[in-house]
Amino acid sequence: MKTIREYVAAASDRLRDAGIETAANLDARLLAQHVLGWETARLLTSAGEVPPDAFPAAFDALVARRAAREPLAYITGHKEFWNLQFEVTPAVLIPRPETELIVEAVLRLAPDADAPLAVADVGTGSGCVAVAIAHERPRAEVLAIDISEAALAVARRNASRHHVGSRVRFAAGDLLDGISGPFDAIVANPPYVRSGDRNGLQPEVREEPAVALYSGVEGLDAIARLIEQAPDRMRRGAHLIFEFGLGQELDIERLLAASGQLVLVELLRDLQGIARTAVARRPD
Repeated sequence: MKTIREYVAAASDRLRDAGIETAANLDARLLAQHVLGWETARLLTSAGEVPPDAFPAAFDALVARRAAREPLAYITGHKEFWNLQFEVTPAVLIPRPETELIVEAVLRLAPDADAPLAVADVGTGSGCVAVAIAHERPRAEVLAIDISEAALAVARRNASRHHVGSRVRFAAGDLLDGISGPFDAIVANPPYVRSGDRNGLQPEVREEPAVALYSGVEGLDAIARLIEQAPDRMRRGAHLIFEFGLGQELDIERLLAASGQLVLVELLRDLQGIARTAVARRPD
């Protein structure tokens, strides 16, 4: 009889044949762990065992979904962010490691964990940024905003899961429309993909909600509106921290300079050296 290791190896080959190359081994292993309900350590030590009778059919069904390029996080229903597990559904953007730059910036700019902190998280999606900030700063009060009620439902469950539901409030809205503030920090992972770039994206990314991805011909519509709206909702000395797309840094510098109310402090780069996050400040 086939062992778990043999099932995972065959699944890896199937995923590679489907065009999933660099992540094939990892995805096959994670799907096996999901079906078995095992942690990584147990799978690695018990991979030579014959799986339970129900495993082959259940595993094959999930591998087929992944081979069809359904995102792994939508199949398993969760994704790690900031060392916390978040529920994800097709209603929300899948949390990505580079978005942790936003959380890092907030914590660096507000180093006193005992100090009050008022934050607005625009386009909260799964709530990963809002929850991570509230988790790290016990006196933070976070307003999580999203245009999608379905996304807000996921974010509420994640806030409750990580025991910060009493300090994370939720509001339905388009960017900062109807939001008054004032805030010590406004953070956002807005849509920034050019509307014409859809066909060039990986199939998995095209499965994510369009409202969280696309933002006009240049991919800058939401960011431009955010820069326009934010200053009136910020205390003096407060920060606007937001993610942007590959190669958009010059546009971001131009938009912030034109605002007349915000000063670019720095552009943060991901582990590949790519500028991904802007930190701007409202002068005192």
